[in-house]
Amino acid sequence: MTGIQRKITIDTRISLTDKHLPGTEKAQRELNAEGKVYLFNDRETMERVAEEIKSRGKQTGITDESDKYERYGLYFPEPIGYILKSDGSRIPLSYGEIKIRKGTDKYHVIPRTKPRTSN
Repeated sequence: MTGIQRKITIDTRISLTDKHLPGTEKAQRELNAEGKVYLFNDRETMERVAEEIKSRGKQTGITDESDKYERYGLYFPEPIGYILKSDGSRIPLSYGEIKIRKGTDKYHVIPRTKPRTSN
């Protein structure tokens, strides 16, 4: 089965979205602190990725009981974002993931290189 089979709503904490949008203060802080930041191309791309994952994404990380999130992801044929490194270099990203906090129906969406693997 593909897609998310229940109604979910976006987590309204701005910090969760701004962290993944270029030009935001939160993204800049992440870059300064971590030396890299995972960014969507823009807000429109982030919203499109979320809708595509809701309708066609596949659940990942099912066996990881320690993970605080349910995860659904999808590969895209074109880059949806990039990793920006502190030296200014960019690595394209073509995988998007919705993270739903377990026990809630609140989600946020992130760009990634690939699905999360268990530790």
